[in-house]
Amino acid sequence: MSGDLQWLLLRKNNSFVVKRVAEGPVLSKEPGNLTNIHSWKYSGLANEKTVAVKETESGIQIAYRKKGASPQAVRSAYSTISIRPRSGPRRAAGVAAKLAKRGYRPDLRAATLARVSALLVAKREKRAVPPKKARGKKAKTA
Repeated sequence: MSGDLQWLLLRKNNSFVVKRVAEGPVLSKEPGNLTNIHSWKYSGLANEKTVAVKETESGIQIAYRKKGASPQAVRSAYSTISIRPRSGPRRAAGVAAKLAKRGYRPDLRAATLARVSALLVAKREKRAVPPKKARGKKAKTA
C-alpha cells in the first residue's frame, strides 16, 4: 500500500492522534514521529522511510528503516545507531548529517537533531546550586 493511501486512511483518526484543544494543533504520539505534529511529513506510519529517536538506559538510539526492506519485516528492517549520554550534541549532529548526506530523509535532519539534543539535555545531571554569598551589611558583620 502506498504512503499516500495510508495517510488518507490514517489522517482523520487513529489511536495515536491527540486533540486537546478544539481550535489548537493536532498532535500525534506515533513511533517515528520526531516533532509529534500530526502531518504526513512527520508521520512514522505513513512514510516508508522513518527516523525514530528512543531513549534507553545505555543512551539514545536512532533507528531508521533500511532501504528496500519488506513491509512485513519488523526487527531486520531497522538499523540502529547508539549515542552515549556523555558524547554530547556533536555526535548527534554527525549522525544526523550522515543520514542526510546519504539521501535518507534530509528534511528530517533538523528535527532529529532537535529531538536528540533535547533528550541529552534532559538526561544531563543537574549541578548543585552554590550557597549565596552575603552582601552588604551582612557580609561586613559576618
